[in-house]
Amino acid sequence: MQFSEILAALPTIDHVAALELFDGDTLVTRLENKPGTAGSVRVYHALLKKFGKINVTAATEGLAMYAEHTADARAFPGKHPNIDRLLTLIASASDDADSQNLTVTLITR
Repeated sequence: MQFSEILAALPTIDHVAALELFDGDTLVTRLENKPGTAGSVRVYHALLKKFGKINVTAATEGLAMYAEHTADARAFPGKHPNIDRLLTLIASASDDADSQNLTVTLITR
């Protein structure tokens, strides 16, 4: 499936203004629900709903959701920072899938 098809099947995010991702108490990034990042907000929101946080298992599923964009992110590091974040989380985790995770705060409209 293509990213656009996967995106269409994910829960809507009309009520979401932004998502804030934290590593412990440190804000890693804020994803605004606006053109250019709305697709990533939708992916991360779906992962939040399913997993409650972004851990290795969630990140792996997120890479599958990004479909063809994941290969592009691997080929061109820095081009897709929201995919790079998932790749980095997976690469930095130990054998324990919960050793590395990001918590997510949902900011509603």
